[in-house]
Amino acid sequence: MFPKILLLHFVDEELEDDPVKLKQFVMSKLEDIPNEMKSVVEKTQLDAILSSPLKYRRPWELLWGNISKGNVCVAGDALHPMTPELGQGGCAALEDGVVLARCIAEALLKPGGEETNGKIVDEEEEYRRIEIGLKIFAQKRRWRSIDLISTSYMVGYLQQNNGTIINFLRDNFLSRFLPGMLLRKGDFDCGKLKY
Repeated sequence: MFPKILLLHFVDEELEDDPVKLKQFVMSKLEDIPNEMKSVVEKTQLDAILSSPLKYRRPWELLWGNISKGNVCVAGDALHPMTPELGQGGCAALEDGVVLARCIAEALLKPGGEETNGKIVDEEEEYRRIEIGLKIFAQKRRWRSIDLISTSYMVGYLQQNNGTIINFLRDNFLSRFLPGMLLRKGDFDCGKLKY
Protein backbone atom coordinates (compact mmCIF):
# COMPACT_ATOMS: atom_id res chain seq x y z
CA MET A 1 0.00 0.00 0.00
CA PHE A 2 1.50 3.33 -1.05
CA PRO A 3 0.62 6.65 0.54
CA LYS A 4 -1.36 9.35 -1.13
CA ILE A 5 0.64 12.08 -2.80
CA LEU A 6 -0.57 15.50 -1.84
CA LEU A 7 0.77 18.24 -4.06
CA LEU A 8 1.14 21.49 -2.19
CA HIS A 9 2.46 23.41 -5.11
CA PHE A 10 1.30 26.05 -7.50
CA VAL A 11 0.22 23.99 -10.50
CA ASP A 12 -1.74 24.94 -13.59
CA GLU A 13 -5.48 24.36 -13.48
CA GLU A 14 -5.03 21.97 -16.40
CA LEU A 15 -2.77 19.78 -14.24
CA GLU A 16 -5.04 19.97 -11.20
CA ASP A 17 -7.82 18.04 -12.88
CA ASP A 18 -5.70 15.38 -14.58
CA PRO A 19 -3.99 12.85 -12.25
CA VAL A 20 -1.89 11.45 -15.12
CA LYS A 21 -0.42 14.86 -15.87
CA LEU A 22 0.04 15.55 -12.15
CA LYS A 23 2.01 12.34 -11.76
CA GLN A 24 4.14 13.22 -14.79
CA PHE A 25 4.72 16.68 -13.31
CA VAL A 26 5.91 15.17 -10.01
CA MET A 27 8.18 12.70 -11.83
CA SER A 28 9.74 15.55 -13.81
CA LYS A 29 10.70 17.24 -10.52
CA LEU A 30 12.39 14.11 -9.12
CA GLU A 31 15.38 13.86 -11.42
CA ASP A 32 18.08 14.14 -8.71
CA ILE A 33 16.62 11.95 -5.98
CA PRO A 34 17.31 8.27 -5.22
CA ASN A 35 15.52 5.62 -7.26
CA GLU A 36 13.75 4.31 -4.14
CA MET A 37 11.92 7.62 -3.83
CA LYS A 38 11.05 7.67 -7.51
CA SER A 39 9.60 4.17 -7.26
CA VAL A 40 7.18 5.30 -4.53
CA VAL A 41 5.78 7.94 -6.87
CA GLU A 42 5.76 5.58 -9.86
CA LYS A 43 3.75 2.96 -7.94
CA THR A 44 1.25 5.44 -6.51
CA GLN A 45 -2.27 4.90 -7.83
CA LEU A 46 -3.72 7.79 -9.85
CA ASP A 47 -6.73 8.14 -7.54
CA ALA A 48 -4.34 8.71 -4.62
CA ILE A 49 -2.84 11.88 -6.11
CA LEU A 50 -4.41 15.06 -4.76
CA SER A 51 -3.68 18.71 -5.41
CA SER A 52 -4.25 21.45 -2.89
CA PRO A 53 -3.36 25.11 -3.40
CA LEU A 54 -0.84 26.73 -1.10
CA LYS A 55 -2.05 29.57 1.07
CA TYR A 56 0.11 32.61 1.56
CA ARG A 57 -0.37 35.83 3.46
CA ARG A 58 1.46 38.90 2.31
CA PRO A 59 3.65 40.32 5.10
CA TRP A 60 2.13 43.80 4.83
CA GLU A 61 -1.30 42.32 5.60
CA LEU A 62 0.08 41.39 9.02
CA LEU A 63 1.85 44.70 9.39
CA TRP A 64 -1.30 46.80 8.93
CA GLY A 65 -4.06 44.25 9.49
CA ASN A 66 -5.84 43.19 12.65
CA ILE A 67 -4.60 40.06 14.35
CA SER A 68 -7.01 40.55 17.22
CA LYS A 69 -10.29 42.37 17.54
CA GLY A 70 -12.27 42.35 20.74
CA ASN A 71 -11.95 38.95 22.35
CA VAL A 72 -11.12 37.13 19.09
CA CYS A 73 -7.70 36.62 17.52
CA VAL A 74 -6.10 34.51 14.84
CA ALA A 75 -3.29 32.05 15.47
CA GLY A 76 -1.60 29.17 13.66
CA ASP A 77 -2.17 28.95 9.90
CA ALA A 78 -4.86 31.62 10.11
CA LEU A 79 -2.16 34.01 11.31
CA HIS A 80 0.81 32.89 9.27
CA PRO A 81 -0.01 30.63 6.32
CA MET A 82 3.27 30.06 4.52
CA THR A 83 4.88 28.02 1.82
CA PRO A 84 6.53 24.80 3.10
CA GLU A 85 10.17 25.65 2.37
CA LEU A 86 11.11 26.39 6.01
CA GLY A 87 9.12 23.57 7.57
CA GLN A 88 8.04 25.94 10.35
CA GLY A 89 4.26 26.11 9.91
CA GLY A 90 3.38 23.59 12.61
CA CYS A 91 6.20 24.75 14.87
CA ALA A 92 5.01 28.35 14.63
CA ALA A 93 1.48 27.22 15.52
CA LEU A 94 2.85 25.51 18.65
CA GLU A 95 4.75 28.70 19.51
CA ASP A 96 1.47 30.60 19.10
CA GLY A 97 -0.21 28.26 21.57
CA VAL A 98 2.41 28.79 24.26
CA VAL A 99 2.53 32.57 23.78
CA LEU A 100 -1.27 32.83 23.64
CA ALA A 101 -1.73 30.77 26.82
CA ARG A 102 0.82 32.90 28.65
CA CYS A 103 -0.74 36.19 27.46
CA ILE A 104 -4.25 35.11 28.49
CA ALA A 105 -3.04 33.79 31.85
CA GLU A 106 -1.13 36.99 32.61
CA ALA A 107 -4.14 39.08 31.61
CA LEU A 108 -6.55 37.12 33.82
CA LEU A 109 -4.29 37.03 36.84
CA LYS A 110 -3.19 39.97 38.91
CA PRO A 111 0.40 41.19 38.40
CA GLY A 112 1.45 39.24 41.50
CA GLY A 113 0.06 36.07 39.94
CA GLU A 114 -2.98 35.86 42.24
CA GLU A 115 -6.59 35.74 41.24
CA THR A 116 -9.07 38.19 42.71
CA ASN A 117 -10.97 36.23 45.40
CA GLY A 118 -10.50 33.01 43.47
CA LYS A 119 -12.17 34.37 40.32
CA ILE A 120 -12.33 37.35 38.01
CA VAL A 121 -14.58 40.11 39.37
CA ASP A 122 -17.25 40.10 36.65
CA GLU A 123 -17.82 39.23 32.99
CA GLU A 124 -17.09 42.75 31.70
CA GLU A 125 -13.77 42.84 33.53
CA GLU A 126 -12.92 39.35 32.26
CA TYR A 127 -13.77 40.38 28.69
CA ARG A 128 -11.59 43.48 29.00
CA ARG A 129 -8.67 41.46 30.38
CA ILE A 130 -8.95 38.84 27.62
CA GLU A 131 -9.02 41.61 25.02
CA ILE A 132 -5.82 43.07 26.52
CA GLY A 133 -4.19 39.61 26.56
CA LEU A 134 -5.04 39.08 22.89
CA LYS A 135 -3.63 42.49 21.95
CA ILE A 136 -0.39 41.60 23.72
CA PHE A 137 -0.34 38.25 21.89
CA ALA A 138 -0.79 40.08 18.57
CA GLN A 139 2.11 42.42 19.38
CA LYS A 140 4.39 39.54 20.34
CA ARG A 141 3.61 37.34 17.32
CA ARG A 142 3.32 39.94 14.55
CA TRP A 143 7.04 40.29 13.73
CA ARG A 144 7.82 36.60 14.14
CA SER A 145 5.02 35.78 11.70
CA ILE A 146 6.15 38.41 9.20
CA ASP A 147 9.70 37.06 9.39
CA LEU A 148 8.62 33.44 8.82
CA ILE A 149 6.26 34.01 5.92
CA SER A 150 8.67 36.42 4.17
CA THR A 151 11.65 34.09 4.55
CA SER A 152 9.66 31.06 3.46
CA TYR A 153 8.43 32.84 0.35
CA MET A 154 11.89 34.08 -0.61
CA VAL A 155 13.50 30.67 -0.08
CA GLY A 156 10.81 29.09 -2.25
CA TYR A 157 11.35 31.72 -4.92
CA LEU A 158 15.11 31.09 -4.92
CA GLN A 159 14.73 27.31 -4.98
CA GLN A 160 12.17 27.21 -7.77
CA ASN A 161 13.57 29.97 -9.96
CA ASN A 162 14.97 28.92 -13.32
CA GLY A 163 16.59 32.25 -14.20
CA THR A 164 20.30 32.21 -15.01
CA ILE A 165 21.29 35.01 -12.64
CA ILE A 166 19.26 33.73 -9.67
CA ASN A 167 20.54 30.17 -10.25
CA PHE A 168 24.13 31.40 -10.36
CA LEU A 169 23.74 33.46 -7.17
CA ARG A 170 21.88 30.66 -5.39
CA ASP A 171 24.35 27.93 -6.32
CA ASN A 172 27.58 29.91 -5.85
CA PHE A 173 26.93 32.38 -3.05
CA LEU A 174 23.65 31.92 -1.22
CA SER A 175 24.22 28.20 -0.68
CA ARG A 176 27.04 29.07 1.74
CA PHE A 177 24.96 30.91 4.30
CA LEU A 178 21.32 29.99 3.61
CA PRO A 179 21.35 26.66 5.52
CA GLY A 180 22.59 28.31 8.72
CA MET A 181 20.10 31.13 8.43
CA LEU A 182 17.24 28.71 7.84
CA LEU A 183 18.22 26.55 10.81
CA ARG A 184 18.20 29.64 13.05
CA LYS A 185 14.56 30.29 12.08
CA GLY A 186 13.61 27.15 13.99
CA ASP A 187 15.62 28.17 17.06
CA PHE A 188 13.02 30.38 18.69
CA ASP A 189 12.37 30.48 22.42
CA CYS A 190 8.72 31.29 23.00
CA GLY A 191 9.20 31.10 26.76
CA LYS A 192 7.64 28.82 29.35
CA LEU A 193 4.24 28.65 30.90
CA LYS A 194 4.63 29.60 34.56
CA TYR A 195 1.12 28.98 35.77
